[in-house]
Amino acid sequence: MRLTWAQPEDLVGHELRQAAEDGRDPGPALTAWSAAGGHPAPERAGASPAPAPPHLRALAARLLDELALLPSPLSADEPASWAAVVAACGQAVTTAGSPAPPVPATAHPNPHPGPAATGPAATSGAGPAPVPGGARHGPASRPQREGFGPGHDHGHDHGLLLRLEAAWVGRAVGCLLGKPVEKLPLEGIRALARAAGNWPLDDWFTARGVPAELLAAYPWNRRSAATSLAENIDGMPEDDDLNYPLLNLRLLQRFGKAFTTADVARLWLDELPAGRTFTAERVAYRNLLLGLEPPATATHHNPFREWIGALIRADVHGWTNPGDPATAAAQAYRDAALTHTGNGVYAALFVAAATATAATGRADVHTCLRAGLAAVPPRSRLAEAIRFGVRAATEEAGFDPVVDRLHARYGHYHWVHAVPNTALIAAALTHADGDFTRSVCRAVSGGWDTDSNGATAGALAGLLAGSPDRIPHRWSAPLKNRLATTVPGFDGIGFDTLAHLTAQEAARS
Repeated sequence: MRLTWAQPEDLVGHELRQAAEDGRDPGPALTAWSAAGGHPAPERAGASPAPAPPHLRALAARLLDELALLPSPLSADEPASWAAVVAACGQAVTTAGSPAPPVPATAHPNPHPGPAATGPAATSGAGPAPVPGGARHGPASRPQREGFGPGHDHGHDHGLLLRLEAAWVGRAVGCLLGKPVEKLPLEGIRALARAAGNWPLDDWFTARGVPAELLAAYPWNRRSAATSLAENIDGMPEDDDLNYPLLNLRLLQRFGKAFTTADVARLWLDELPAGRTFTAERVAYRNLLLGLEPPATATHHNPFREWIGALIRADVHGWTNPGDPATAAAQAYRDAALTHTGNGVYAALFVAAATATAATGRADVHTCLRAGLAAVPPRSRLAEAIRFGVRAATEEAGFDPVVDRLHARYGHYHWVHAVPNTALIAAALTHADGDFTRSVCRAVSGGWDTDSNGATAGALAGLLAGSPDRIPHRWSAPLKNRLATTVPGFDGIGFDTLAHLTAQEAARS
């Protein structure tokens, strides 16, 4: 049996690539690996087709250890600890919760520019507050808000309930839209949609009217086509982009907002089957079973530590801290530290802070993105990519040229890496100017990790829509207010119920 995302002979190729990206010299290790007959990392799959002989597997494990010891010249610009992240963000994070300044008018074709291209230091958007992420107090020590009042539903602000339901629905819509074309190259996504008369992308993907030879050249994601094409959708099928928000909702229910990274690990071991994890999450899960503890779970033989996994877990931290992007980012850091480092963590901080700002119902998309950018170390590769994505979106009238610029600049990264995908999310949201349909369609049409990007863009755009009734019926109706999952206690749950449960956690002190 070939175990995906875990075997040393498959991991070493990804680590060689990661080393080159963060400025460590992979040359000697690459030479040794190639001379021994080692293969490159699988480009789209999680495992190579045949097992490596024992000597090659042993060499791969040794090279992983040696590569981990190489210092990165980028470490000063891409800090690891929470305190160092806060220090790097500087003045931008000392006024948590303060609104970003208005966006100035420009002469660009897109009349709604996003975050300033000069980075977090140029904004007053909120970011992580300088608070420790350490000790936890038990749930019993935190009183819950109860009772009823004007404008409240079971103690919750009715407007927040509607926004949260729209966020859950939006996350599901964006994820489902991207599922059938996940892993396809950009040219395949464009060709399939054009053949169906659906380009620029504006509706669900469909096989109707698409020539058989095109379908053979660019086959749908085999696990998703049966449940995610327009002709097949019947409720929201299971996906890790929804499973992780459910797990983080359970995390808050069980441990409260002061949870620790160890609490995340405990919850995963209790509630998350190992087979439902991928990339960095699977490696961290394996490391837990080996007896390692955070932060070693994120670093030991984990070449996926800067990929997109922590980003897709970040929404709930923003949803439950409306108007407090600092706390949202702090929670996202403690969650992400189990599995990710560097830009993989920063992507989660970006999403959490942007989402917390959107959850107030008082900010436009550009203000939200500025708040998210303020939570990212300004000299990191992720901050540069976000700024580039936003700038490209303000300079191009159409979105295809934006995507082409992103792929030209970041196409050397793996298609699941956080850097290109976060840049695409920021560009899509900027170019769509908060419109729900344009947000999810632009995020998915840009390729790379299509379902994750669609989910994140859809959740934030749902918050900005303010209510599930403001999400077009053609998107929400096929979901039938029903979510499938293997996360215990949630299978078949409705998005309206999830909104109530999320609001309960938002209200906890």
